Amino acid sequence: MTGTIIFSPLLPWALLAGIAAIALAGVALAVWRGLTGWALRGLAALVVIAALTGPSWRQEDRTPLTDIVLMIEDRTASQRLSDRARQTEEAAETLAARIAARPNTELRRVTLADGAGDTGTRLMTALSDALAEEPRARVAGMILLSDGRLHDLDQAPALPAPLHLLLSGQPEDWDRRLTVQNAPAFAILDEEVTLTLSIEDMGATPDSRGQVPLDISIDGAEPQRFMVATGRELELPLVLPHGGRNVIRISTPEAEGELTARNNAAIVQINGVRDRLRVLLVSGEPHAGGRTWRNLLKSDSSVDLVHFTILRPPAKQDGVPVSELSLIAFPTRELFMDKVDDFDLIIFDRYKRRGILPSIYLQNVADYVNRGGAVLVAAGPDFASADSLYRSPLSEILPAQPSTARVIEEAYRPAVTDLGRRHPVTSGLEAEWDGDWGRWMRQIDVDAAEAGGEVVMSGIDDRPLLILDRVGEGRVALIASDHAWLWSRGYEGGGPQLELLRRLAHWMMKEPELEEEALTAEAEGQSMRIIRRTLGDSVGALTVTRPDGETEELTLQEVAPGTWTSEYTGPEIGLYRLAEGDLESVIGLGPSAPREFERTIADGEALEPLVDSTRGGIRDMSDGLPSIRNVRAGRPAAGRGWIGLTPRDAFETRDVTQVPLLPEWLVLLVAASLILAGWLREGRR
Repeated sequence: MTGTIIFSPLLPWALLAGIAAIALAGVALAVWRGLTGWALRGLAALVVIAALTGPSWRQEDRTPLTDIVLMIEDRTASQRLSDRARQTEEAAETLAARIAARPNTELRRVTLADGAGDTGTRLMTALSDALAEEPRARVAGMILLSDGRLHDLDQAPALPAPLHLLLSGQPEDWDRRLTVQNAPAFAILDEEVTLTLSIEDMGATPDSRGQVPLDISIDGAEPQRFMVATGRELELPLVLPHGGRNVIRISTPEAEGELTARNNAAIVQINGVRDRLRVLLVSGEPHAGGRTWRNLLKSDSSVDLVHFTILRPPAKQDGVPVSELSLIAFPTRELFMDKVDDFDLIIFDRYKRRGILPSIYLQNVADYVNRGGAVLVAAGPDFASADSLYRSPLSEILPAQPSTARVIEEAYRPAVTDLGRRHPVTSGLEAEWDGDWGRWMRQIDVDAAEAGGEVVMSGIDDRPLLILDRVGEGRVALIASDHAWLWSRGYEGGGPQLELLRRLAHWMMKEPELEEEALTAEAEGQSMRIIRRTLGDSVGALTVTRPDGETEELTLQEVAPGTWTSEYTGPEIGLYRLAEGDLESVIGLGPSAPREFERTIADGEALEPLVDSTRGGIRDMSDGLPSIRNVRAGRPAAGRGWIGLTPRDAFETRDVTQVPLLPEWLVLLVAASLILAGWLREGRR
């Protein structure tokens, strides 16, 4: 039971002060005039003023409450390195026993585990949540069992009591970390791109380290090893081997004694893009489709076009001097002999042998394809004649041959074959155009069976219309008609000429998204969508190799002709290898080194300002656990071998009794008695 005097004034304190001043002036006047009852009159005024302040005696029935100590146990990934988990567990149990032995004290234990995704250690968030669940007036102290590596320091709450940090780890801990500081998302093919990285040793590193090995692997291939120095910024020049996504893994082997190898590798994914597409267009003679080809290629700003057109064959004799046919002589030798490898694509549009391009030039074009080049032939009526381009050194690379020397003049509607519905060049092409395709009026009768080409579009009576083939390291395509331009003119509604030619060009440029046999994956967070494209009717089981070396098998489901997919969620962050048959692919899920492993050496520097603001302390578990003492609020709460808790003396009020000290009747009786006594005293005089 505790009691106190409280005041509940009936009038504002300022008005009471004015009344008191008037009463004091009246007493002073009585003294000055020599009235003998001034003291009694002053006492009467004092009783009235005291009554106006409303004094009461309040008595409370209180029940003492226990003090609360919060202990946050960090069980995140970095706390599982070395013997930190055991060290933290033993410290938590010992401290729990010591706090339980203290009188009037309760312990609240909070375990902090890994969050979803790569969020790192949310130590301050856990502390805020724990404080929100307890009355702050009862919190006597907070103890953090952690390595001091947190990622939400900006979420630190206002602390009502001393905060202490007990650091896990050992003095001899050391670790090596590889960091990529600069890596572009895109790079131009055949041009050098520079990655900036560094290898840093942290903690009690061994004295002599010198240079360390650095392994670099692209798309899961055998890595190349270099020796580099630690502690400095390194520039790594690279030339991407292909277009599309290039997965580059940079790593350094795990050294003896370091805490973890999870931060010894980095995965960089760079998309390779072409700077400009260099195209050589060779037109055999002016015709309606020639301008269409030229306008189509010139409309794309990423295409550098060289157009070679034969306006007058040598056999035509019209008396016009050769010097007046052009401003400059066309550099045929330079184009077809010296610089043919500079072109990404060569298009022959209705070209026939006329002696302008000697056989040695055409043989060089065939060799160019075998070395990795690309040739597209748009065949006209001359392809079925004696002057056919097939009757030249190019016959060894063409995907079809004129079978009957027939040129069929008949209206027909181009169609995608069964094979074409699985081929990425024509797969889904019908959905790209609203309505039926316009008809073409001419087709060259060709035979693709003997040449071994892949027929992806057909025309009259299912005759081959678009044939594709791979020759050596290069690729060729043949369109057995010169009427594709009807689509661009909108004849009978037109057709998807632009999309078809775009896909053709990209397939011939070996863009990964248009490969017939391909295994790719698209990552989103910790999940990936695996895509398998094939011209076959079935695929086998997919093998996934996780970063820890464990493997799993997945079944792919057909979602479209030639396209099989599967969804997979990776259990951990890192590089995953995919394999199906002879095809392999790699993909990185999440960062190569999670935030938990960016810095692994225990350190309380980040928390030091927060701990100091509460006059708490930072101690190493390896030095032994500190004892626990009581300290007054505002006093230092940590010292050599000890940490302090501030007793809160909190209580719960069960009952309150309040009694007025000056009841109205008593005030009236006392005041009247004093005034009467003063009057009588003055009357006797």
